[in-house]
Amino acid sequence: MAITHVVLDTNFLLIPYQFKVDIFSQIDRILTVKYEFFVLDKTIDELKKIIKEQKGKDRDAARIALKLVAIKNIKAIKTRSGVRTDDAILELPQKGNFIVATQDKDLKRRLINQGTAVIILRQKKKIEIVNYKGFA
Repeated sequence: MAITHVVLDTNFLLIPYQFKVDIFSQIDRILTVKYEFFVLDKTIDELKKIIKEQKGKDRDAARIALKLVAIKNIKAIKTRSGVRTDDAILELPQKGNFIVATQDKDLKRRLINQGTAVIILRQKKKIEIVNYKGFA
């Protein structure tokens, strides 16, 4: 069976700090398939930009997110330059078994409309998967 790629969007990586939710154990609870976590190289860039340009809680959340990426040894997917982060994420499902974890309303809607499974945070405390049909 192929390994499912779970792609963590920038705003999803901020959840552990913002809402005190362990996204990794929660995702483990809801997924019954073999999976690996990934981020886009652009996500790493976005987190570094937040650390550099923001103050307070946003900066702290981005720092924690980058630490989690390192601790969990999450691999970065190289993207083409000039492609917006959301567009790069939307292209991924055409390349294999991808589930996207995001809180971005517009991206979530576009992913669901194209038939991609999406992991979301509900009521600021519970991780759920929507539009999931399983992978063979």
